[in-house]
Amino acid sequence: MNVAQFLVRTARIHPERPAVFSGERCLFDYRSLASRAARIAGHLRGPLGLAEGDRVAVFMTNCPEYLEVLYGIWWAGLVAVPANAKLHPKEVEFILEDSGAAALFVSEGLASGVLPLLAAAPALRQAFAPGTPDYAMLLAGAALAPQHRAPGDLAWLFYTSGTTGRPKGVMITHRNLCTMSSCYFADIDEVGPDDAIVYAAPMSHGAGLYNFMYVLKGARHVVPPSGGFDAAELAALAQALGRVALFAAPTMVKRLVAHVAETVAATGAEVSGFKTIVYGGGPMYVEDIRRALDVMGPRFVQIYGQGESPMTITALSRAQLAERGHPRWAERIASVGVAQALVEVRVADAHGRTLPAGETGEVLVRGDAVMAGYWRNPQASAQTLRDGWLWTGDLGAMDDEGFLTLKDRSKDVIVSGGSNIYPREVEEVLLKHPAVQEVSVIGRKDAEWGEVVVAFVVAGEGRERVGAQELDALCLDHIARFKRPKEYRFVASLPKNNYGKVLKTELRALLDADGHA
Repeated sequence: MNVAQFLVRTARIHPERPAVFSGERCLFDYRSLASRAARIAGHLRGPLGLAEGDRVAVFMTNCPEYLEVLYGIWWAGLVAVPANAKLHPKEVEFILEDSGAAALFVSEGLASGVLPLLAAAPALRQAFAPGTPDYAMLLAGAALAPQHRAPGDLAWLFYTSGTTGRPKGVMITHRNLCTMSSCYFADIDEVGPDDAIVYAAPMSHGAGLYNFMYVLKGARHVVPPSGGFDAAELAALAQALGRVALFAAPTMVKRLVAHVAETVAATGAEVSGFKTIVYGGGPMYVEDIRRALDVMGPRFVQIYGQGESPMTITALSRAQLAERGHPRWAERIASVGVAQALVEVRVADAHGRTLPAGETGEVLVRGDAVMAGYWRNPQASAQTLRDGWLWTGDLGAMDDEGFLTLKDRSKDVIVSGGSNIYPREVEEVLLKHPAVQEVSVIGRKDAEWGEVVVAFVVAGEGRERVGAQELDALCLDHIARFKRPKEYRFVASLPKNNYGKVLKTELRALLDADGHA
């Protein structure tokens, strides 16, 4: 089934429901949103002459037009190739070439950096920018009937962040997206027509993937005027609109919680307007989620997924996060929850054998949410998809109740003196110190031990720099002596990619440059 049918259905049943907002201002109802998507589809398949299954790239900042562009692509039976708006033009050039994109939607502010590179994308026929005459021409043309797509047909080509080399194109099918949507209703949240999803994170990524459930239920879609994440703006929107949900990276949650806590302390006002905050895309440390729950209450749900199984591996529910009286609550909130309803998850050794509860191995997932493979990369597909299972590259341990606790990426494990050290458990301890705002732990090559632990530490704003002796004492109070860092590096910030993930490759490069190769 074509996911565009989600919009077709809602526009027929509830045409006058408000659909797309810029801040507090409603721009389109569902009838208008469907009409605009149908006209975009009509131009792509008609005057532009694209064929079923052709790829269309989207290099746009978050804006109200983003949804109509995506649905116009699917409506036409084409494949969306969203690219993060923070990418360098040369990175976009690679995506255009690799995907063979036949058309491009690009924000006006980004066009000047990308358009000179388009000659290197021979398949590309035309570029469109919302707000220009060419885009207006799209919307003035003839509408197209929604095109049929089979469940296994490609819908979304998602390019991985490429922290260790060239990004790979993850092939996400209509079946994958329908499964993800079903899991959301089963495991994450209910959605009603009075709910609103706010796109504070990039719509090219997880935030955009969560549009489907809100389209299905005829709910509101809100793009902040800033086009991104601003804690004060988001809090004001939540108060004005009510029943607001969003997907956020852990760093965003931390900033939002800090803003809300300051506001409550200054004004005495209660938290209002937020219904559900789904977090994922990186590690949420225990101290951070404890504080979030203390400040904002039971509004949080954690998901664990990958581009290769979009938003759909495990979930830690609102109820589980809020159940402080449970004897294993502290362990549970350190986990990423249990397998979502329509996938199987297990932890295996290097040979694919399922490990007993409590033992650490690679996380494997199987089900209709798992990608079809990597675009034009059969070797990488065969390495990652084996015997029906997706090998995630993440290490974790599952308890006897099915709760999965992630340790680290397999490539990030530190082997010191023959013992495995998982950076995250060291990071969790260091973050207990009130002067530590962020930390990232990596291994440094060592002639005697093989590797030793190095911690890069960012001090909290307005706090004096914490000393290495204090952090050492903290570690010795909580973890084995051999796991404590042998060196602390105090830095102003940690290097991150466009999705907010810490680039440990760059931290390793810093060590290498200092002669620690």
